[in-house]
Amino acid sequence: MRFRPLGTLVLCENRLVGKWFFFCVLAVGPVFGADSIDRYLSAPFASELLAAPGGGRLAWILNERGARNLWVAAAPDYKGRRLTTYTEDDGQDLGDLAWSADGRFLVYTRGGDLETNGDIPNPRNLAETPEQAVYAIAFDGGAPRKLSDGRGPAVSRDGRVAFLKNGQIWITTLDAEKTGAKPAEAVHTKASSYELQWSPDGAALAFTSYRGDHSFIGVYRVANKTVTYLDPSVDRDNSPVWSPDSRRVAFVRRAYSSAISVGPVRDAATPWSIRVADAATGAGREAWHAEKGPGSAFRGIEAATQIFWADGNRLVFPWERDGWLHLYSVPAEGGRAQVLTPGEFEIEHVSLSRDRRDVLFSSNQDDIDRRHVWRVAASGGKVSPLLGVGPGEGIEWEPADVADGAVAFLRSSATEVSRAAVKMGDGPVRDLARFDGIPADFPKDLVKPQQVIFPASDGLAIHGQLFLPSGGGGAKHAAVIFFHGGSRRQMLLGYHYRRYYSNAYAMNQYLAAHGFVVLSVNYRSGIGYGLNFREALNFGNSGASEFSDIMGAGLYMAARADVDPKRIGVWGGSVGGYLAALALARASNLFAAGVDMHGVEDWSIRGDRQLTALNAEALREIERTALQSSPLADVKNWRSPVLLIHGDDDRDVAFSQTERLVEALRAQGVEFEELIFPGEVHEFLLEESWIRAYRAAGDFLARKLKPE
Repeated sequence: MRFRPLGTLVLCENRLVGKWFFFCVLAVGPVFGADSIDRYLSAPFASELLAAPGGGRLAWILNERGARNLWVAAAPDYKGRRLTTYTEDDGQDLGDLAWSADGRFLVYTRGGDLETNGDIPNPRNLAETPEQAVYAIAFDGGAPRKLSDGRGPAVSRDGRVAFLKNGQIWITTLDAEKTGAKPAEAVHTKASSYELQWSPDGAALAFTSYRGDHSFIGVYRVANKTVTYLDPSVDRDNSPVWSPDSRRVAFVRRAYSSAISVGPVRDAATPWSIRVADAATGAGREAWHAEKGPGSAFRGIEAATQIFWADGNRLVFPWERDGWLHLYSVPAEGGRAQVLTPGEFEIEHVSLSRDRRDVLFSSNQDDIDRRHVWRVAASGGKVSPLLGVGPGEGIEWEPADVADGAVAFLRSSATEVSRAAVKMGDGPVRDLARFDGIPADFPKDLVKPQQVIFPASDGLAIHGQLFLPSGGGGAKHAAVIFFHGGSRRQMLLGYHYRRYYSNAYAMNQYLAAHGFVVLSVNYRSGIGYGLNFREALNFGNSGASEFSDIMGAGLYMAARADVDPKRIGVWGGSVGGYLAALALARASNLFAAGVDMHGVEDWSIRGDRQLTALNAEALREIERTALQSSPLADVKNWRSPVLLIHGDDDRDVAFSQTERLVEALRAQGVEFEELIFPGEVHEFLLEESWIRAYRAAGDFLARKLKPE
């Protein structure tokens, strides 16, 4: 008799009669034994680093096993300390950090869905829905004070706190507890507002008013309680930024289009532009516009704003004119754009120096599968390493000028999770907090992934990270191929700067530690390799050209001497889940099993599309192509077992996607297992959910790919 583990059940086969005939209730552990995924996800994860306006102080968020807290540090020693004292893995997000002008207070949002701004999630399935609220806390310590329900705070120089509540703009003050002032609605429109930006003098608040098919930039004057819309048009305006003298506002304008956008967007019929408007009168003019061709469609960066008003009245902004996302600058009065960061690399996280003369940014310059931090003058000149040395094996991002020669940033490596760090003058780089939160059993033997470049089945060069198990000798291993989500993401040769993908990197380490050869694939339509790679022809719902990358990865792994070609699995989340499902639907002969986390199974299901007399036939053709690009179109060829994982409050990929796939797999007689999280969103809010999902995924892959 032999046994097949099924969680805490074992199905028994009687070899004498050759039948599986009953369930044995046995206390069996997971296939991976005592080495749990918990250890690999246990290190604290730092994010959202922010320097105080007056300098000398820093704040960031640290997620410690699901408990999210504010940490701070100050000159001269910059020794980190925990400011808030949340202790539970309660699924309550924390973010939207904002400083008071004097650096005495931090304001933040706790609770709700900070990723999609939807209704408040309840992943713990509490009897009462949790709240989303804005809090203030003194830098020197003490209990947080709830200012109001809402999110997205912005603090003026005189202590007013603007925030969003039900899409409308409300205002309170930092000293409301002393004065007795109540939060009050300041601007109410039929639209939803966001991107709140106080003027430097504190007299006015700029914001974006989103109205569906168009948007305006508004300016609210506190003194007379009036709203002025700047240079309004039928187009889409966003990303307002004030001039230092509080008289003007610059913003991005993208032309209205009735066209249904699917597939690659390499250019636009009408190129995007930058407008500058008088904040008092609303009169505006064009300061600059993109040229036709590459870069005529706007592509944004990871930053507080998409335009920076630098010293010398120069506007700094991103543009893809040469096919790579770079920084450019132009006089606010108008003129020719000057490239600041030339070369075959892409910029990402951007901020201004305190004197507004320099731009600090991260990029993959000279190291295409990592991130490093750099500096360049807003007026142009040589790009120099922010840390004084060229690229190394670490990864750095979110640089911030702290003052007095100190710069802060977040960093990671192949073996260390995201943490906050500082470099003071010519001194060495050091972490802001060597906290005790890293457990003693956090893995010490993590592997350093190798950069690999292999051809897709259509010949396109694809980058990946290869994780090799230790002590493999000449044995042939089971293998797993990972596809990231997004798809506008890039996995790196180390822990990622986004927690979702940092967790995925940890999962790949976990699989490698248990004998799998793991390949993480940076497939076409991801970032880091230029506009044409990101806007690949016929990708996603316009043709699934990424399938060539799936096949290239599978054939690369099957040809390796250390891989058993009969035991290759796939896994991924979101768009990565879609690609894992596509691999199983179209190539079950190559891929023996897979894990599909909240993946897209049918691209043709689009609730926001509307049939009109002008676009009805075009839309029907788009939806036909979208369906043919989906796993459900090829489910008749699906043979390999799959584990499906999904939260039923997912706001990014509808839960119905997994429902549709389950229905099809049942009809087809395909073996599947499912792990459903009631109340969870797309990027799981509970640490417990990540642990359960990855534990189930690892156990499933081990059961299906390990030899019997």
